[in-house]
Amino acid sequence: MRIRATVAAVSGALALSVLAVPAAQADDSYRADVAKIRQAALAASGRAPEEGEPYALNVSFSNFKIAKAVKVGTTNHVSTTVTYTLTHGADVKIAAADFITDPYIYKGAFPSPENTLYGNKPAKCTATSATTANCKGTIDVYPGDHEIRNSDAGTWAAAAEATAFNGQDPAGETFDITKVGYQRKGGLATTLIQRNSQLTVNASPEPVKKGKTITVTGKLSRANWEDNKYHGYTNQSVKLQFRKKGSTTYSTVKTIKSNSTGNLKTTVTAAQDGYFRYSFAGTSTTPAVNATGDFVDVQ
Repeated sequence: MRIRATVAAVSGALALSVLAVPAAQADDSYRADVAKIRQAALAASGRAPEEGEPYALNVSFSNFKIAKAVKVGTTNHVSTTVTYTLTHGADVKIAAADFITDPYIYKGAFPSPENTLYGNKPAKCTATSATTANCKGTIDVYPGDHEIRNSDAGTWAAAAEATAFNGQDPAGETFDITKVGYQRKGGLATTLIQRNSQLTVNASPEPVKKGKTITVTGKLSRANWEDNKYHGYTNQSVKLQFRKKGSTTYSTVKTIKSNSTGNLKTTVTAAQDGYFRYSFAGTSTTPAVNATGDFVDVQ
């Protein structure tokens, strides 16, 4: 069962809400157990643990690496790999079956983000010394299940957490949370979660006589994570570019803006055989994209 966890500040208290989505997507039943420990740890944040709370696990995280940007469309599952170094005390048994560490990313402030995304499974760690390990995990996104909203596009921060259950079963009658260790750290890196973009072009008429007018139309659109469709990206600067036949290089002819529905339209004078395309440089919320060139035969 995949879990989406969102932590928010409500009336001065930390609250944790958990949203389950289809189990077919991921075998991560461990998530609910970790969420229970995380919730208790958040309640103890900034003070010494009390009865009914996990103790501070002796681990730290560093060398966190994640893609600079992740393009997310409307329905397809997107996964990106992350790596980090886990440093731990000699008393922490990272090879134990019930030791779990996760990378995750969050939108907003740490430790009370607006949204959080995890991987389908815990990270896998390989010891490099008695107290260090290289860990590798994923961040998995399912836009079709409304894990993210359009407002979530942009910069996300990265974090990691570790939980040592030490033989304690959260579902057992004798579960003692004070024997469970938990630690996490935010601000380890940043990435852009972007609404995937699409760009089309059509140059006509084809063929065309030299000196005549060519009309070049197209559309710039991007993923909408709330209705899982692509919609026009309005009022954006887009370059019209041309590559003459036999060349591999495009040159910019002019720059225009998409209209209120994302459509593009301009005219040029036919001079020689070649390919026209539109090119969008991208924004923090939407990746750069080039349309596939449309060939025009000038006679």
